[in-house]
Amino acid sequence: MELKAGVRLRSTTCSTEVIVVRAGAGDVDLRCGGEPMVSFDVAPPAGATAPSGGSGGGSLLGKRYVDAGGSLEVLCTKAGSGSLSVGEAPLTLKEAKPLPSSD
Repeated sequence: MELKAGVRLRSTTCSTEVIVVRAGAGDVDLRCGGEPMVSFDVAPPAGATAPSGGSGGGSLLGKRYVDAGGSLEVLCTKAGSGSLSVGEAPLTLKEAKPLPSSD
């Protein structure tokens, strides 16, 4: 799916919800718990499946996740048990930049 900044997505495997902060050009296979994420206006399936093996590390509320190249960044707005990934490549937690000293 082609992503744009501001798009809200939800997981089909857990309660995770995200907002796209930065999106690269072209189609992105954004997944949570090993399954593709869907648009926020799509109702979650009644019998949601559990996150698939190796992708159940979880997502944390209020944290930003980025891909290896830094072209995709998402903000987690609702935590869940599934881990975020682009295809099979997991997204990593974005570290805070250190502030300069005030001395």
